[in-house]
Amino acid sequence: MSTSILSGSDSQVGMVKLPANLEDLAINTERPEDHVNIAEKGLDIAQEPTSTSPEKYSLQKTVTAQDWTGPDDPENPINWPLWQRVYHTTVPGLFGFAVTFGTSVYTPGYAEVMKKFNVSSTVAILPLSLYVLGLAFGPILAAPISETKGRRVVYLVSLPLAALFILGSGFSNNIASLIICRFLAGFFGSPVLAVGAGTNVDMWAPVHRAAATSSFLLAPFLGPAIGPAVGGFAAQYKGWRWTQWPILFMIVPVYTYSLGMKETYKKIILQQRAKRLNIPPPPKIGPSGFAAIKFLITVTLYRPVKMIFIEPIVFFFSLYTAFNFSVIFGFFDAFPIVFHGVYHFEAGLAGLTFLGIGLGCVLAVPTVIIVNRLWFHKEYLKSHKDGRGGAVAPEHRLYVAMMGSFGLPIGLFWFAWTAIADIHWISPVLATIPFAWGNLCIFSAAALYLVDVYGPLNGASALAANGLMRYLSSAAFPLFTTQSGYLVLDSSPFCTKN
Repeated sequence: MSTSILSGSDSQVGMVKLPANLEDLAINTERPEDHVNIAEKGLDIAQEPTSTSPEKYSLQKTVTAQDWTGPDDPENPINWPLWQRVYHTTVPGLFGFAVTFGTSVYTPGYAEVMKKFNVSSTVAILPLSLYVLGLAFGPILAAPISETKGRRVVYLVSLPLAALFILGSGFSNNIASLIICRFLAGFFGSPVLAVGAGTNVDMWAPVHRAAATSSFLLAPFLGPAIGPAVGGFAAQYKGWRWTQWPILFMIVPVYTYSLGMKETYKKIILQQRAKRLNIPPPPKIGPSGFAAIKFLITVTLYRPVKMIFIEPIVFFFSLYTAFNFSVIFGFFDAFPIVFHGVYHFEAGLAGLTFLGIGLGCVLAVPTVIIVNRLWFHKEYLKSHKDGRGGAVAPEHRLYVAMMGSFGLPIGLFWFAWTAIADIHWISPVLATIPFAWGNLCIFSAAALYLVDVYGPLNGASALAANGLMRYLSSAAFPLFTTQSGYLVLDSSPFCTKN
């Protein structure tokens, strides 16, 4: 901190030039009690007597654990070097990719599961649906852990537990154990999806948050698209059990890569600072004990459900994004019917057709970044120029959703009208690109918009409500997709004609 000292003889009073909010303070160098009063305000006076001049005084910041020491506090994740923030953004993204990859990698092997365990197609698809259902409960498990122990613990503990149940799934000898292990794998893998958004909020200011958020949200969309491409060849050449092992092969390097991450949650960082420097810890905000547990349950379960029913914005955004996301999981049944039944692809090649969805998701990320740069960032700069402190109407987040909303019907009608034997197989594959592109554009805009509208705490509940509806509906879609009337292979699925 820049200061200046006006010093004189012993009978003179030295005045200290302070920041604007402390300009009314005067320090008498002959009164030590003033030294105490200033120190209590986060400042400290150190005496440096010399033999050739009167005593000199310097004004310094006092390191505190009550809050950040200022906007440039080096321990604040927003002030970390760019490479460090990028690294900590990729960790939750890779975790999310590994977890959601586990949803769809199973689907190419479910026909073999039907024969081996002598069950119907609906029962054989339950390991997929129950895994997705487990993902819906991530916030319930993640919230109390991240609130008390921090976000880093969630990453380091939840994924190994999920890996153990994936291992159990691969060794299952009956359909019941396969279904239960898959559900528990999804349940223990889901916390990384719940805290990933919070990690990005910790490190990125709102004006830069679109790039980090869209990159992170790519994971839960890209994972299901890549899963069938890997699982198809695994099931074709090694059997259904080998659809589980690629999940473990992915978890191990991702987990190793994450070991270098640091805590990003402000409360935990300040607690660690207090312990390290032996200074008073940050004040406890909110209830403690049983009341704290009740509060967390309210925020993570009761409030999200309540917001679905009483907040039209939350309900309609959640309904819209849930349907869009669920159609991807409906494709897990539709694609084998189309590309195996109509075009006579083998399981491995049929799995590769999902790469069209992956390409559409990848194209959505630069779209979100560019659109936010052109509109939201422009309004942000204008707000600062007008003296509004960077306040921007949340509706400026929705331009990219407006664009993406055209991609959904275009992709679905294109797929429906061209998935027939008379038309080349590449046409329905290309149809999935605009669908996936629009899907992720809409979801990214919805996530940014809900946080901007409701703020950090209620915004987290709004996103939890969105995630709950998204994964519940996605768990249901595969169960009725094959029963929806397009099993006749000489007609087009999802079609408007016979």
